[in-house]
Amino acid sequence: MSEFSVRAVAEGGQRACLEVLAESLHGRPASDEVWAKMAPSWPAAGKFAAFDDHGTPVGIASSFDVELTVPGGQKLVTAAVDGIGVRADWTRRGILTSMMAVQLEDFAARGVPLAALHASEAVIYGRFGYGAATFGKGVSVERPRARLRDGVGREGVVRFVTPAEAVERVPALYNGFEGTRPGFVARPAHWWPGFFDRLVTGNDGYRVAVHSGPDGDDGFVVYQTIDARDRQAPERGAILEIRELHAATPRAWAGLWRFLLSIDLVSAVTGRGRPMDEPIAELLTDPRAVNTIEVIDDLWLRLIDVSAALRARTYGTAEPVVLEVLDKQLPDNSGRYVVGPDGAERTTADADLRLDVAALSSLYLGHGLFGDLALSGRVEVVDEAAVARADSLFHTARSPWCGTFF
Repeated sequence: MSEFSVRAVAEGGQRACLEVLAESLHGRPASDEVWAKMAPSWPAAGKFAAFDDHGTPVGIASSFDVELTVPGGQKLVTAAVDGIGVRADWTRRGILTSMMAVQLEDFAARGVPLAALHASEAVIYGRFGYGAATFGKGVSVERPRARLRDGVGREGVVRFVTPAEAVERVPALYNGFEGTRPGFVARPAHWWPGFFDRLVTGNDGYRVAVHSGPDGDDGFVVYQTIDARDRQAPERGAILEIRELHAATPRAWAGLWRFLLSIDLVSAVTGRGRPMDEPIAELLTDPRAVNTIEVIDDLWLRLIDVSAALRARTYGTAEPVVLEVLDKQLPDNSGRYVVGPDGAERTTADADLRLDVAALSSLYLGHGLFGDLALSGRVEVVDEAAVARADSLFHTARSPWCGTFF
């Protein structure tokens, strides 16, 4: 049986690694045209691959650095893991485990406090210390019933922009948003060509519309329409599917929704992965026109430096709790931490609650409750009273949301 080795990808080797990733996800190799668009967003930096004894890549673990907003508004450098895959004929040989170990060690050596990913399968990444930290809802708004309340979204105007204009204007617009919601991910310059630009200049019919308020452009939406007509219902309107919608202010957000719900010949406006607390129904006279059709895990987080991550965020009002954390992959994180309204630090005090780093990572941005994880045994309770205190300390008023695909 052939052996493999894991090492950094050399400049010029990215395309072969992308083909491994595409194959592992049942996609097609990138054409020359697609690769030309992807290449700027897929540099060799941050990539580790498994190679067979002939030097051919058979697995890939890719990441790039972003900034992620944590509770309280501070932005932490975060390794955004944008591709993990093993070629089908090389699975079940420990390649994934080896690549993940090398990648985590690299993050720790570089002093990156957090890592994040979008999981293709929910059962894979928990064993490497990741936890589902943000969730999104799928919504479907029945367009014929969706009458907006008087005055909603009428301040400002919405205009279409061409793909070329979107490529030029939207990055600066997005980067100007405050990003105070926990989980918000900033998009570095090299993210845009391979993800946004390729989407809006492709052949899938995406449209981009920009909202302008008193102070200029302050929101945008990317969507496509899907023909829902058939022989039984030739009069049925199209389905308008939102790919992403971002706004700097509540008024801009309402204005974009007014625009979408005013488009003719549409039977429904849908969107996946929307914020859990997005109040779409409050815009309408008939809130039953809005249906939540799914709730899905979105961003999976991994605390690489537990101490630095806990110190970076703010906490609610409650008496401090002592958390004992276990981290098998990065044992320097293992230990006890006292967390309270004034911050967090290591301690030798007795533990109130015990949990592994994956459980702590899932709670870090403010989603979920220690009490719920205790019910499933993911949090070991030493002091019953500490559960409610921990929930008060970690929970956030706004639901954490990432809003960026990578």
